[in-house]
Amino acid sequence: MCEMCLEKWLLVTLFAKKGGCHTLSQIICADFVSALILMVMKPEPHILIVDDNREIRDLVSRFLIKEGYRTSTAFDGKIMRKALKDGTIDLIILDVMLPGEDGLSLCRQLRVESNIPIIMLTAKGEEIDRIIGLEMGADDYIAKPFSPRELLARIKAVLRRSQAIKKGNDLSTYYHFSGWTLNTTKRELLSCDDVVVPLSTGEYNLLTVLLERPKHVLNRNQLLDMTRGRSYDAFDRSIDTQVSRLRRKIEDDPKKPELIKTVWGGGYIFTPDVTST
Repeated sequence: MCEMCLEKWLLVTLFAKKGGCHTLSQIICADFVSALILMVMKPEPHILIVDDNREIRDLVSRFLIKEGYRTSTAFDGKIMRKALKDGTIDLIILDVMLPGEDGLSLCRQLRVESNIPIIMLTAKGEEIDRIIGLEMGADDYIAKPFSPRELLARIKAVLRRSQAIKKGNDLSTYYHFSGWTLNTTKRELLSCDDVVVPLSTGEYNLLTVLLERPKHVLNRNQLLDMTRGRSYDAFDRSIDTQVSRLRRKIEDDPKKPELIKTVWGGGYIFTPDVTST
C-alpha cells in the first residue's frame, strides 16, 4: 500500500472521529478503514509449515488461518529456504521426517543463520528426536498425532517468549557472572576473552531465568513454566537437555558443573554472584 493512500485513509478516520461524518454509511466506512489500517500497520504473525505430508500441511494451514495467522507451506528444505527469502517468517513448524535434508539438520542450519522460533513435529514416543531437536536449538516440540488446539497453545507461548525478548532488547541490560557477560540487547554471551558464544532461544531463555534468580533452587516445573510457558510433565526431560547444553558452553568442566548445580530431588541452582548494569 502506498504512503499517499495510507495518509488518505488516516485523514478519513480522523475526520470521522472528530464528528465530520454524519451518516451511518460514512461511519461504517471510517471504521472499516481504521480496521484496514490496523491490518496494514500490525500484520498477524506469519507461520511457515514445513511437512512432506500434504494433508497435515493443509489442515494446519487452514486451522491457523481461521485463528487469524498468515501461513506459508513447504514440502522440503529447498522450498522452505525459498519461503524464508521471499518473506518475513515469525515462526517455523518443522517436521523431523522430511525427504532429502531431515528436519533436525535443517533446524541446526536455521539456528546458525537466525533466531526464528522453531517448533519441531516428532513421531509419538520418539524421545530421541525431541532431545536432539532441542540440542539443535528448537524452541519447543509436539508429538504426532497432535491436537490443533495444543499446537496453537504452543505457538502462542513461543511467540510470546520471542516478542518478550524483542521488547526486552529495547532496554539494554548486561548480566555479569564468573567472567561471563550476557548482553540482552544483542542476545550475546561473551566470555572473559570477549569471544561470542552463540545461544539458541531455549538456552537464552534458560540462562536469563537463572541469572534473574541466582542462588535459588528451581525445580523442573518452575523452569518449564518460566522458559516454555507450559506445565510440568513427569516424562518431559527437555529442561535437563537445555541445562546440559548450557553447561557445555559456560562450565570449565561440564561433567563437574560449578555454575549450574543439580539439587537432587529439587531441581537446579545457579551458584555464581550475578551483577547487572
